[in-house]
Amino acid sequence: MLVTIPDKWNQFTIEGIFKDYWQVPKGLIHEWRMGKEVFVNNQFRSWNSSLKAGECIQIPIFTEEIEVSVHPSDLQISILYEDEHVLIANKPAGLDTHPSSPDQVQSLLNGAAYHLFAEGRPGMIKHIHRLDRDTTGAVLFAKNRLAGSMLDKMLEDRKIKRTYVALCEGILAKNQGTISEKIGRDRHHATRRRVSPTGQTAVTHYQVLRRYPKKKLSVAKCSLESGRTHQIRVHFSHIGHPLAGDSLYGGKPVYPRQALHAYKIEFIHPITEETIVCRAPFLDNPPIFPDIHLP
Repeated sequence: MLVTIPDKWNQFTIEGIFKDYWQVPKGLIHEWRMGKEVFVNNQFRSWNSSLKAGECIQIPIFTEEIEVSVHPSDLQISILYEDEHVLIANKPAGLDTHPSSPDQVQSLLNGAAYHLFAEGRPGMIKHIHRLDRDTTGAVLFAKNRLAGSMLDKMLEDRKIKRTYVALCEGILAKNQGTISEKIGRDRHHATRRRVSPTGQTAVTHYQVLRRYPKKKLSVAKCSLESGRTHQIRVHFSHIGHPLAGDSLYGGKPVYPRQALHAYKIEFIHPITEETIVCRAPFLDNPPIFPDIHLP
């Protein structure tokens, strides 16, 4: 990858760009330093020397040999956004985000790997976050180690905003609200979670988009301050409004899955620093959210 040093990087050292600006993991920095494959204006330079605006730094993220450990599977997944560094796919229901065992080949990650293979660009593909098997919507992937490490840090620092839409049972009284309840494992069930005073901190913000008095259902837009397993499902069940179709958390089986869709993801691109806003269209047929127009 060739990057032209912008004015704001003027006087940064090579190490400073990696360590302080991009916050690249120490192991990757050490690997690049020892490999002597980072060049400035096609020349090897001390990592402590200052850079000048307009100079070009070459980083070996597209030439590094990466063992492809994900089996590519043609799952006809929908790609919402892609560039050299990141990919966003629209996950359908009934598909895991990533394999749960080495022999599993039917996951969104396998489908993303096939997309790269079919385009003649097989290589690294890594999911940055995950969705439950029956939750649909946008999932972010990294296509190289630099982007992956930076996106991991951004997710940890809550700099990747994910917005969901949920159809829940009952009529939500408030137009908007916040559910702040810790979530832990349910010791009586292998996969279920529950609100627990000893669990992990979890905060869900919601805004009502529509109410259906006759059907006794409400549609809410949700955003998270954390990313706990089943968070929205647990929180809405806890306040007496389980998601429609979510039988694991008390919802009536009116749909073949819980009515939850990750419809938007927003972040500052870790390399280009562009603002990326990506929306995922609904995938269910017949539709679970038939007349909802999302902002």
